[in-house]
Amino acid sequence: MNIKASSATEPAENSAGDAFDLIVVGAGVGGLTAALVGALTGQRTLVLEKSATVGGTSARSSGTVWIPGNAYQARAGVDGDATVALGYLDALVGERAPRGMREAFIAAGPEMLDFLQSRTDLAFQPYPFAPDYRQELPGAAEGLRPLEPLPFDGRALGRHFHEVGWPLPELMLFGKMMITRGEAARLLGLGRSARETVQGMALGARLVTRYALDRLRHRRGTRLVLGNALVARLYKNLLDRRVPVWLGSAPTELLRSGGRVSGVRAMRNGIPIELQARNGVVLAGGGFPANPQMRERYLPSPVPQYTAAFEGCTGDTLQIALEAGAALGPSGEDNALWFPSSVFQRKDGSTAVYPHIVLDRAKPGLIAVNAAGKRFVNEGVSYHDFTRAMFRAHGETTCIPAWLICDRRFVWNYGLGAILPRTLRLKPHLKRGYLHSAATLAALAEKIGVEPAGLAGTVRRHNEYARGGVDAEFGKGSGVYDRGNGDPNHRPNPCLGPIETPPFCAMAVYPTPLGTSLGLQTDEAARVLDKEGAPMAGLYACGNDQHSAFGGQYPGAGAQLGLAMVFGYLAAKDAAMHAAGG
Repeated sequence: MNIKASSATEPAENSAGDAFDLIVVGAGVGGLTAALVGALTGQRTLVLEKSATVGGTSARSSGTVWIPGNAYQARAGVDGDATVALGYLDALVGERAPRGMREAFIAAGPEMLDFLQSRTDLAFQPYPFAPDYRQELPGAAEGLRPLEPLPFDGRALGRHFHEVGWPLPELMLFGKMMITRGEAARLLGLGRSARETVQGMALGARLVTRYALDRLRHRRGTRLVLGNALVARLYKNLLDRRVPVWLGSAPTELLRSGGRVSGVRAMRNGIPIELQARNGVVLAGGGFPANPQMRERYLPSPVPQYTAAFEGCTGDTLQIALEAGAALGPSGEDNALWFPSSVFQRKDGSTAVYPHIVLDRAKPGLIAVNAAGKRFVNEGVSYHDFTRAMFRAHGETTCIPAWLICDRRFVWNYGLGAILPRTLRLKPHLKRGYLHSAATLAALAEKIGVEPAGLAGTVRRHNEYARGGVDAEFGKGSGVYDRGNGDPNHRPNPCLGPIETPPFCAMAVYPTPLGTSLGLQTDEAARVLDKEGAPMAGLYACGNDQHSAFGGQYPGAGAQLGLAMVFGYLAAKDAAMHAAGG
């Protein structure tokens, strides 16, 4: 039987038993990296993606890649960071994951970047100030480890532009125009002088003009940044090398022959196909954050009902690996990487899940409380640690959902969730129940089901801390990470401000998995292990299909994509060695 390979690269027809060297299942950043490295090492490579777009959750992400010891650090005069970063990971991860996994990550990270940047147009720039999330641990850095992908012109993809998955519309201006966090700060005026005001206005004019011209021909803006830029650039490099990317192709079974994984069975546009892989199969399906049954089985209670992850991340690739004899890693604290997210219904009836990453929680004039009206965490900690604190607090007092409490002035200055700063009318958000508001704290507490006396006392103490600049309970604004996400113009503490100007506002946030950390157990070369701990020849995993090399811990911005790219690189390199008899 012949099947038409109607992929982005439009290769010639292939028979159902056609052989490739490397087959990659999943087209997120990890899978695309593995495929590109496969092509660059001379392997005939195929990408299978079950959805109609590439990018998965990566396309919705910041695109930041956490790579300690990178060349940008050396250019900035920072030497020996690989050793320092390994010490940081040792302190953070401990016995939660084999040390050899993080050693492999640290060693191969700079090598992966150099390999790709010397052979492709893949390009990043370092964040000079982007502190690691656990600054209290030895070896934590204040910047240069996280790398930001450079903007990409989507028009370079031609008719394939529509095959790049969209970011969340709530994270784009006008619902269809992308900007970076730095650009948003310049447009909103945080820390801006008169000169910077003019520059910000000019930036806004350029971005909007470009967007208006784009919309004459495209469904959204073609200036891609963040995860969309990284995905699109990797995809363009695959297209340029005529690597087939078969969309609408869902794996159903791994083939085995001679004691090794030798290929894949899949359904391609409703047609069963069978494909051989001489060197190996790389699983990069994105874990299972969008699978309700697997969330029920593996994630903590109360089981998360929502996720901002890509809808296709349902664990299909994990299932076919387990059926072939692979083993999952050991269950961890909660088996996921987390966002606190607010939830509302869009006008079209779909559910919006808005991740509260860094734009509101650390700003002055906001607290998070449980059902007793009590704070339970430094609101400025990382999204992962904030959500873990919700679960821990929920064991004593209802904390899911948690409530973000502020006043109208805060919403005007900083926004709240999907509500942008300088929003004049809050009525639409109040009407659909996304935001709650009242003239007094007592009335607000009654509306949201929080204990009124507890909330009043919490706000009173918080306002005292704000006036003195020291959070005596949780230390908000005492660390470099939360201070960096605060308001640099607010004194004496950029993260503490009073809640005192009616009306008072509240928004519910829920734990939502942005990815899962429980995955297929692998060795340092990304080879999947069986139930006896032996490598399964010809089978690899990267991204969230791979069990977290950090044991479910989150060291800094871009850690997930960093792991995905590094182990995607290692998988493809190991497959190439197999081809050479190594």
